[in-house]
Amino acid sequence: MNPSQKIAQKVVVVGCGRIAGHHCRSIAEVEGIELAGVCDLAQDKAKAYGKEFGVPSFTNYREMLESLPEVNTVAVITPSGMHFEHGLEILERYRKNIIVEKPTFLKGSQLETAYAVAEKQGLSLFPVFQNRHNKAVQRVRKAIQNDELGKIRIISVRVRWCRPQRYYDLAPWRGTFAQDGGALTNQGIHHLDLMRYLGGEVSQVNATMRTLGANIEVEDTVVGSVQFKSGAVGALEVTTAARPIDFEASISIVGEKGLAQIGGIAVNELQIFTPDPTACAENSEDFSGCVYGYGHQALYRDISSYFHDGASYPVSKADALGSIRLLQSFYRSDEVGTWVKADSSEESSRLGRADEKLANLYRIPLVAPVDKQAPGFQEESRKAPHAY
Repeated sequence: MNPSQKIAQKVVVVGCGRIAGHHCRSIAEVEGIELAGVCDLAQDKAKAYGKEFGVPSFTNYREMLESLPEVNTVAVITPSGMHFEHGLEILERYRKNIIVEKPTFLKGSQLETAYAVAEKQGLSLFPVFQNRHNKAVQRVRKAIQNDELGKIRIISVRVRWCRPQRYYDLAPWRGTFAQDGGALTNQGIHHLDLMRYLGGEVSQVNATMRTLGANIEVEDTVVGSVQFKSGAVGALEVTTAARPIDFEASISIVGEKGLAQIGGIAVNELQIFTPDPTACAENSEDFSGCVYGYGHQALYRDISSYFHDGASYPVSKADALGSIRLLQSFYRSDEVGTWVKADSSEESSRLGRADEKLANLYRIPLVAPVDKQAPGFQEESRKAPHAY
């Protein structure tokens, strides 16, 4: 099909936090995808994005999907702990494909259920791991595949960021195990994913978590040791207790032939690359204008190619499940105080635990013609809504 003949796939965004604007802008810049509407429980936030991008705004995603039947895909950008509930309803009841922001879901079992429902309905689920698209990341991955670095010996992740108490006080979901997870789930998830993406599958981890810089129930600091199935070892340090500003977010790889280090605002700078030092400048990107980088544009191009050209989406179910289980393993290790298997289906007793009172803040009132007998129905709260 000629690109000019492509019929744009209609996408709506549910959840109008800061990153939602980046999704909307990315959609607007990709051929074959069109933004059709936005939704948030906070009317002012929804209206602001609706006005900016010239699309209708809603405070109820059910009303939005009933009003816009031409929509075929929904970007779920609500609190992490609501991704599963919101995504599952959209798959089951409205039969729409879903794009799910990091960390996709808090539990591997939720991911497996969502994929099973999508497959049954003939739909697709697109996890968001946008930093994989960064030039620096792709150059290092190519180097690993081409044996430029040789056999990997050590992989180290360091995230030293600042999130003071006022950050967690912005919304009730922040800093909770039910809806947010801590520094590793919210801030470190991309680096954790890249540890797998670049280093291969992990066999086991041993982690310690602490809450050192804020009055929250989740960890703001985690350190861990990692053993890869390849025989390589790794170290992970992620904290939001650094003060007074963000200092570092990097991943480094020591190989038998050389070393590569990626850093910057969002793993956007190739800082060290001993196989070819001149490659650092050409494979670094300036993210000063947008902390989220340009990976979301690439993600939506992948989605457009999936719909229009039949191309495979680069993040498979197994791939996404591997990163979620690895995430869970750090919490399980902290809970049992020893090494745990990274690919186990066992799950943390804390991360993603149920909290109906908190979840009710991010549910919406029922609107006709929703069928209360439909599969997966849950009675929603009619309390005053909070912003996503």
